[in-house]
Amino acid sequence: METLIIIVFVLGYLAITLEHNLKIDKLIPALVMMAICWAIIALGIDYFPHWFDSAKHHLVETFSSFSHDQKIELMEETLLHHLGKTAEILVFLLGAMTIVEIIDYFDGFSTIKQVVKTKKKTKILWLFSFLAFFLSSIIDNLTATIVLISILQKIVKDKELRMWYAGLIIIAANAGGAWSPIGDVTTTMLWIAKKVTTGHLIGYLFVPSLLCMLVPSFIASFLPVFKGDLEIKEDNQDKPPVKYSGTMLFLGLGGIISVPIFKTITHLPPYVGMMLALGVVATFAEIYSSAKFSITNGDSEESDENAHHSPVHSSLSKIELPSILFFLGILMAVAALESLGILFEFASYLQHNMPMLGTEVHYAYEPAGGVSDIVVLLIGVGSAVIDNVPLVAASLGMFSEPIDNELWHFVAYSAGTGGSMLIIGSAAGVVAMGMEKIDFFWYFKKISWLALIGFLVGAVAFMITRTIF
Repeated sequence: METLIIIVFVLGYLAITLEHNLKIDKLIPALVMMAICWAIIALGIDYFPHWFDSAKHHLVETFSSFSHDQKIELMEETLLHHLGKTAEILVFLLGAMTIVEIIDYFDGFSTIKQVVKTKKKTKILWLFSFLAFFLSSIIDNLTATIVLISILQKIVKDKELRMWYAGLIIIAANAGGAWSPIGDVTTTMLWIAKKVTTGHLIGYLFVPSLLCMLVPSFIASFLPVFKGDLEIKEDNQDKPPVKYSGTMLFLGLGGIISVPIFKTITHLPPYVGMMLALGVVATFAEIYSSAKFSITNGDSEESDENAHHSPVHSSLSKIELPSILFFLGILMAVAALESLGILFEFASYLQHNMPMLGTEVHYAYEPAGGVSDIVVLLIGVGSAVIDNVPLVAASLGMFSEPIDNELWHFVAYSAGTGGSMLIIGSAAGVVAMGMEKIDFFWYFKKISWLALIGFLVGAVAFMITRTIF
């Protein structure tokens, strides 16, 4: 039964990667894969020997002795747990995307566009790389990618060039998210689980993460695609200037930046703060737009006319719902593999069978579980192929090192930056894929090698600098 689920996952994954060849939207195989995996679990629940408790990050040792009803109840609880965690990410994403669309409704990104005076492709590359790196550490890599690609769409006319910029933004955003406890979902997981603290996380990972961004950007700046001047995208001359464009830009970005502050003060999940930010931004948007929308429930022309003038309604209609559903399918399908302990067993196999290269030399402690640098690096590679969230969740149950041990910081780096090696390996990549319609194989050919070099350079830098702390 476990083999059958793995086959379904592999076939679904292949269908996603071959989206353009099959001419089937990637959300379809993602949703089908998710539903079939969980259906197999439900129908064959009595034949599975293991169950992974995601809430407590360990295997349920007595699962085989459970009755059928107990197993079904545990499966439903686990499914609800994963749905809740996935919904937190999706609601957060919906809020961030809506705020970005509201800013765009007021043509707010034209303010930043006016700041970009240079037409040199290399200068714009470095500008967006640094923006992605530092912005992602504040508002998380996912939101930073949404904001910066939205700006790119207002500036860069050439779609091929824009895809190149988007690829480097993904690398920079994931690198920037790795050294901040609120920059990436995996570092947030380790932070909440009390495996890392903010000060040590920054101390261990800032330099490796910075190199992970700098090296690919430096190499890319010598590529032919970034030579010469940029053809700036021209606005429609008949379009009247929007009075509150600058105000809504700073209000929207300020709302997004306030989310981690809200989380720090209230200790509530980030999506709650994002909904508050969306509510505040939407309120000012309605006031500034002077919208008059009908409160009737009919389908009259007057109701449609008024709804069209509402910035909130207009922004919600432009949200990339296919990307949201694709994200739902991917995360819930991976959750099926995690729940059966497949990822946990695989990680344990790597832990006990990989050579201990570099451990005795670099680690300042005697690792209780025999953790190899290669195992942690493979977590990074695995995060590109599967997803970094369940791999980090599995590592929380596998390793027993104390808080701020260098192992946890290496896991944070590998899982956070490794996903850049494939377009579907990170939330930032998935969103960029949806916003720019980036082909999986195009990214693999053009960007993956840059991400791999940055990942390895940063890993080597970590192995050197970790001896300082």
